[in-house]
Amino acid sequence: MLDVSLLVVAFQVVLGVAAILLTGMFLTRAVTSAAKRAGVSQTELRFFIDMMKTLFILLAVIATINLLGLTSLFTALTISGIVAIALSLALQATLTNVISGILLLVDGSVRVGDSVQYGVVKGEVVKLGLRNTWIRSDEGNLVVIGNSQLASGPLINYTPSQRLLKKL
Repeated sequence: MLDVSLLVVAFQVVLGVAAILLTGMFLTRAVTSAAKRAGVSQTELRFFIDMMKTLFILLAVIATINLLGLTSLFTALTISGIVAIALSLALQATLTNVISGILLLVDGSVRVGDSVQYGVVKGEVVKLGLRNTWIRSDEGNLVVIGNSQLASGPLINYTPSQRLLKKL
């Protein structure tokens, strides 16, 4: 026969995780509709939605560990911090590209569909991801460039647009 306290804990876990994930879904939808009205690009919107989903999944995992009594909230946050430091050291090059990708998205100096030149590569941006940018060269080749290189290197954007002139 199942212990009643075990059922109560299981119910609390399910209810807590469901509440966190439903709140995340609601906030994601609200932010998505507001961002679309504000004219945010699809790339920026996709990035923000992915970040929100990751955050709410992490909160659900921490809440589950806490509700199961495996550890206190302080211990869970401390362990999360230590893991984050270890991962950041192990993934330093990748994180540099991700941070550069975030800066490229926020800056708006490069968007999908822009005609650009980076070094000897000239073509159209077909994908602007967090880690790298994909450019279809004028010769038809697909060139993948790390965002840290793109952000620090000589990048020429040939797309004549008011959005780029406003940044001057």
